[in-house]
Amino acid sequence: MPRVSQDQLDARRQEILAAARSCFARHGYEGATVRRLEEATRLSRGAIFHHFRDKDSLFLAVAEDDAAAMVETVARNGLVQVMRDLLAGAVSPDTTGWLGSQLEVSRRLRTDPAFARRWAERSAAIAEATRDRLARQRDAGVLREDVPIDVLAQFLELAYDGLVLHLAMGRPAGDLGPVLDLVEEAVRRR
Repeated sequence: MPRVSQDQLDARRQEILAAARSCFARHGYEGATVRRLEEATRLSRGAIFHHFRDKDSLFLAVAEDDAAAMVETVARNGLVQVMRDLLAGAVSPDTTGWLGSQLEVSRRLRTDPAFARRWAERSAAIAEATRDRLARQRDAGVLREDVPIDVLAQFLELAYDGLVLHLAMGRPAGDLGPVLDLVEEAVRRR
């Protein structure tokens, strides 16, 4: 039997995550049956679950993958840039899948205490990246100083959540650029 390299295993894992993201976004967690996951990935359940213990682990891996990408963008460019990227890609199937995954994470946080406990660490990483970025921006003299960092972070997180909901509900992205300019201006030094 030929050996499979780690690069090949990693590539297959990423393919499964991409297809599963789309399936979870389209059908929700419960609707993304193993059969649908097999169809989406074009793999057998054995091949899928060779990489992931079960459907819950697969969903969490999709959400973690999305959260890691978000943490990286927040740390580098800030939460407003994440919002701008979302807006720029609003019509892309990848963005649509990502939005669906975010909504499913939100739903499971409300309804599944075990998932909420597992997700808390990922959520904390995003919040920490946001606060660290804000602190660096304040130290650089870019952010307003009359509002505590935690309040600015909550403001940006609420704006982000609102944008995600707006786009996930299928509302038109239209010209929300000026709205994001306003959000960004609200946290800047005057």
